[in-house]
Amino acid sequence: MLTRQQEALPLQPVVLERDQHGISRRQISENALKVLYRLNKSGFEAYLVGGGVRDLLLGRQPKDFDIATSATPEQVKQLFSNSRLVGRRFRLAHILFGRDIIEVATFRGHHHQVNNSKDMSSQSSQGMLLRDNVYGTIEEDAERRDFSVNALYYNIADFSVVGFSNGLADLEARRLELIGDPETRYREDPVRMIRAVRFAAKLGLTISPRTEAPIRELAPLLSDIPAARLFEETLKLLLAGYGLETYRTLQHYGLFAPLFPEAAEVIGQGDNNYGRFLELALTNTDERIAQDMRVTPAFLYAALLWGPVEIRTQQFMHEGGLSYYDAFMMAMDEVLGRQVKSVAIPRRFSSVVRDIWMLQDRLTRRSGKRPHRLLEHPKFRAGYDFLLLRAELNPQLKELAEWWTEFQLANPVDRQQLSRHAQARHNQFGDESSKPRKRPRRRPRKKKEV
Repeated sequence: MLTRQQEALPLQPVVLERDQHGISRRQISENALKVLYRLNKSGFEAYLVGGGVRDLLLGRQPKDFDIATSATPEQVKQLFSNSRLVGRRFRLAHILFGRDIIEVATFRGHHHQVNNSKDMSSQSSQGMLLRDNVYGTIEEDAERRDFSVNALYYNIADFSVVGFSNGLADLEARRLELIGDPETRYREDPVRMIRAVRFAAKLGLTISPRTEAPIRELAPLLSDIPAARLFEETLKLLLAGYGLETYRTLQHYGLFAPLFPEAAEVIGQGDNNYGRFLELALTNTDERIAQDMRVTPAFLYAALLWGPVEIRTQQFMHEGGLSYYDAFMMAMDEVLGRQVKSVAIPRRFSSVVRDIWMLQDRLTRRSGKRPHRLLEHPKFRAGYDFLLLRAELNPQLKELAEWWTEFQLANPVDRQQLSRHAQARHNQFGDESSKPRKRPRRRPRKKKEV
């Protein structure tokens, strides 16, 4: 029997006949079945593949149903008028059913093979695959899968499940094994390292010793991955309902710093309070997802980068003699500017991150009509929730958080009373609204020329 260290053909496939597994077509989306049936009737091999099969075998309901086939992308496009071809590195067909997208990939061959493909694969000097449109057989496709638990195929022709590279045995043992030589596979695509962490946390799998061995050494390779791609990957990492465990595992393998260097630097300086705040935010996010409540990436990114913003603000004030507002604005720009070089945060989210941060100062201003106007702010709720998180670790903010909770629930008369009390008292949290406002100097009127 071949060992896992050998880069040879995958282990003899294990086939589970229809009565040997629990997958039912009722669990597969109607649109995915339509694609599978049409490909099969047109003479092509067609399989539900990867995570969809894995999750169904684990008793989970998949979010996506991906398909692997012997048809080329161009042949798929000819079969489906509602399709489009996407991707340069990996040429794929997307079959569109309204908002539902079924992704169809042609069986991949080995990137060192020569075939008739017009777009041959190429690699960087570090071993990373830049182009990979070499097609092959289902056996070769299985070898090209990243983890054995993803080398699983549901055959629409006879409703059997085919597992390669010990995938079925590894799934039963709750073990995450990389197919092929780990260092080579990670160099081909460094994102596989964070995918290993994601699958381990999400599925409760143990990363095998050989699979985890090169990760710490190769973690810096993530800096070669486009920042836009890493944004999508971090969403999957931290917004899948297992954010806290994923974060701790990323730290364990040295993968957090390449993704969030600003945050890692603060935590590395021994700022345990900020580390606890970040874990609290991740726990809160996980709980909201478990309760099917809405979550936004902006809130989590605001938490991830709050420590660096606070530290840089104080540094700008101390070193440059700037006011808090000016220092804070500069700190926001600098921290976000550095972060997007690693993980590109789209403007639609970074603008909300800024709103959440700026609301933290505005929430301290509780006199007059300010609180009433602030309630109308479109991001008030996100800013308020952020304040609640901060107050859990900072006793000085507890009164402020409780005041805003009471203010939201109060009737108009009680709200006015709360505002008057806030204006009268000396706010120990630096409430600038309690300070007397200076009247603007009136400019002398210009004399009319005679």
